[in-house]
Amino acid sequence: MNGYQSLANAIVEKAAEDYIKALKALKKNPDYFIAQQMKNDYERFFKSQWIQVLTSVNSIWLMDKLRKAVGYHDC
Repeated sequence: MNGYQSLANAIVEKAAEDYIKALKALKKNPDYFIAQQMKNDYERFFKSQWIQVLTSVNSIWLMDKLRKAVGYHDC
């Protein structure tokens, strides 16, 4: 794997980790404003053209898998 691909993978992995943290925080407290902002920011990222540059993984599928792993459902 080349340096570019390693960096791209690290960006997507970090976004997934942070998205999970936001979802877990919202699951505990749905009114937690900062976690809601983080969730929204990462969802914008996962739906952006930028992620398609970084990975060939279907980002909508990835978001769904992460939500299911956390057991998070929008209210």
